[in-house]
Amino acid sequence: MSGARTGASGVIDQIEESVIALLLGLMTVVTFANVIARFVFNSNILWALELTVFMFAWLVLLGASYAVKKHAHLGVDAILNMLRPGPRRVLALISVALCLIFSLLMLKGAYDYWAVFADLPPTSGRWFPTGFDTTARSQSFYEVQDVPMVGFLAWLEPLINYDEEYEKLPKVVPYLVLPVSMLLLTFRFAQVAGQILRGETDRMVASHEVEDDLDEMRAKHEEND
Repeated sequence: MSGARTGASGVIDQIEESVIALLLGLMTVVTFANVIARFVFNSNILWALELTVFMFAWLVLLGASYAVKKHAHLGVDAILNMLRPGPRRVLALISVALCLIFSLLMLKGAYDYWAVFADLPPTSGRWFPTGFDTTARSQSFYEVQDVPMVGFLAWLEPLINYDEEYEKLPKVVPYLVLPVSMLLLTFRFAQVAGQILRGETDRMVASHEVEDDLDEMRAKHEEND
């Protein structure tokens, strides 16, 4: 299991876990600060609610791929447990193939939605990208409602907003999580597909008892190697 934390995959794992932990901490701090401001100082942090919503969205979307890695999504494995290893593996491959198709479709849609805010062309094609739509109208000037612009993101103004200043945070920043999370989700499903093909697991979502069996099987496999 130690090899899972090395190389590019290990770096992605650490970044993913660190970002999720940071989001949880920041959500708690911002919410607590707003409560204190409201009930102690009879004031209000105007941008606190919107920022918390954005952070929660990041948490959920990034957490989806993290849950795939941890086999933590809800699933029913009663039928799988009744099958022999061969048919069980076939069903697992079918399941992960469908999930990969789903995540790729979501990745296209997420990129297309975000691209116009980044002054980039979205892809053409209804289901799968067939090129880039260079006629799409840029929406890089769109801003969020309450969260103010922060100074360290000022480089976005000459890059995508034609030197116009942002008063509020541009939507390209919080919406970046859409393509990033879908890319991570696709990557995690591909990892699961590789695990199934290598015989390291026989399902996408495992119950706790099955996870213990899989860990024991991996340990025996490592000992034999």
